[in-house]
Amino acid sequence: QVQLVVSGGGLVQAGGSLTLSCVGSGRTFSSFVMGWFRQTPGKERELVASIDRRAGSTFYADSVKGRFTISRDDAKNTVNLQMKSLKPEDMAVYYCAASPGIGWSYWGQGTQVTVSS
Repeated sequence: QVQLVVSGGGLVQAGGSLTLSCVGSGRTFSSFVMGWFRQTPGKERELVASIDRRAGSTFYADSVKGRFTISRDDAKNTVNLQMKSLKPEDMAVYYCAASPGIGWSYWGQGTQVTVSS
């Protein structure tokens, strides 16, 4: 089992940057695929980016490709989401999640990202 704690949300102007961090507890952090999701009111939670075990393959939603970068540091049980060139449509509550390989089993608390135009 892993517990995830998210930090780094806040208010940023359009075009600005923000980095979200997610710290996991437990010694099995490296065994999880890690992902960042976001959700806006009335919409389903969407996968923004994910990174495989041992900093393997990454996935990005088309809407964030070239602007967001996901990275992980298993020695620190941390996964980060670096967000650049933020747009108003990036405004959402962002969640960190962990998958043992099938399904997203563990979730961190959400953090609000607000982008002002």
